[in-house]
Amino acid sequence: MSHRQTLEALSGLLLALFVAMLSSTVVSTALPQIIGSLHGSQSAYTWVVTATLLVSTATTPIWGKLADLYSKKTLVQVAIVIFTLGSLVSGLAQSTGQLIAARAFQGLGLGGLQILVQIAIAAMISPRDRGRYYGILGAVMAVATVGGPLLGGLIVDSALGWRWCFFVGVPFTVVAFVLLQKTLKLPTLAREVKIDYLGATLVAAAVSVLLIWVTFVDDKFGWISWQTGAMVGGTVVLTALALWREAVAPEPIIPLGVVARRNTALAIVASLAVGMAMFGGAVFLGQYFQIGRGYSPTHAGLLTIPMMAGVLICSTVAGRLSTATGKVKPYIVTGTVVLTAGFAVLATIDHATSLYLVGFGMFLVGAGVGMSMQNLMLVVQNSVPLKEIGAASGVVTFFRSMGGTMGVSILGAVLANRVAGSIADGLAKLGVQPGQSSGAGSSLDVKHLPGPIQEIVRAAYGDATGHIFLISAAIAVVGIVAAAFLKPVMLRDSLDLPAEPAGTPAGEPASSTTAS
Repeated sequence: MSHRQTLEALSGLLLALFVAMLSSTVVSTALPQIIGSLHGSQSAYTWVVTATLLVSTATTPIWGKLADLYSKKTLVQVAIVIFTLGSLVSGLAQSTGQLIAARAFQGLGLGGLQILVQIAIAAMISPRDRGRYYGILGAVMAVATVGGPLLGGLIVDSALGWRWCFFVGVPFTVVAFVLLQKTLKLPTLAREVKIDYLGATLVAAAVSVLLIWVTFVDDKFGWISWQTGAMVGGTVVLTALALWREAVAPEPIIPLGVVARRNTALAIVASLAVGMAMFGGAVFLGQYFQIGRGYSPTHAGLLTIPMMAGVLICSTVAGRLSTATGKVKPYIVTGTVVLTAGFAVLATIDHATSLYLVGFGMFLVGAGVGMSMQNLMLVVQNSVPLKEIGAASGVVTFFRSMGGTMGVSILGAVLANRVAGSIADGLAKLGVQPGQSSGAGSSLDVKHLPGPIQEIVRAAYGDATGHIFLISAAIAVVGIVAAAFLKPVMLRDSLDLPAEPAGTPAGEPASSTTAS
């Protein structure tokens, strides 16, 4: 594609990605009001987020593999249609159960958009130039992330109501669909199609059982219980079966040969840690500002700007520098260190911490994500041939999303348990039994609670949030270690890898990496 054709196609791709990111963040500041309106609990709050991440995570490798076999353009448009239908049904939900189910369906389209946009860009642009365009992609993600909470807050505080948080993205998806129909022109390799449906089912089942266990353990049942044994044992068995299937399948969903390469494996570990820390920590910021600090949804959206500014600035700058120098490892290592530092700062917050300190910590988290997230994808895409870009990109996005889903589940469970304990202690000091507190231990509709109980609930949420950020910081340290052991690479100028010369070890790309 020419430069003009590339820019035209990018307009539709980035708009589709913008809508996908907007759908996630527009709900963040509105969730406390949504769950309160539907009379849901902290568990429901977590599952509204987890359901989307779970389905998008489980289906990401499938979308990635399909992109290696079918028309990328058609797949993007299918993902847009699924996402749009999920948005409409979410906006019509009458209970938290219906909302969670609709969000799960929406996650099917979201998973496709997140990976297919990156795969389409990889099929159009060489790895060397891709850094600059990934910088633009990161900037679009940042704008959506900045605008989402603000838009969500304004919608919830207006006469429209929270349902329009889901309806608002529909016109954009229609425009993106039309743009892609006119501008995106990518060749499809004509070859026999063999989809590993059994492998996809086993992978999805293993991830789902693990995340369901993480969500409910220590709440619905104990760490040592028959439920834990069944779910953990089931996860181990399903994982073993999935690994066996992927090793023998002619067209595996997760190519083990790609995963086994040094840089791919380390990028997966780093993405898993960064995703777990970022998604798991950041998703609760809107709740912290609204419930822990008492701000309106609009103000809560405004208060998240420092983190999004960090993503916007650093993703753009790091993208341009990686294209100019051809190096990505320095930005990945720096990003993981800054991310960890940001979570360490946020680990000190409680319900009375200065907003300047909270903002500083959020900016560091955003900067760390901006420098590391897309560059990890570049490392992997630079190490595989063009025909494997879809599967390899899908694997990295899969583990990043899985990290995010596990982060939300684990940190949500920790937060719920600490909040419940703190509220019970606070009520006991007032001489009130938890059963007499009008649902203080479970309802997020704080504004309708009596004044003294409101203060107890706000302090419980505000103080517990710092604890989950401490866990996020510990997880982010794993990302630093993985990034430090990455083999330095120089981004290649060719779209595909050169032909392997005789004597190149199997499974190792020829001339794909050069020490920097």
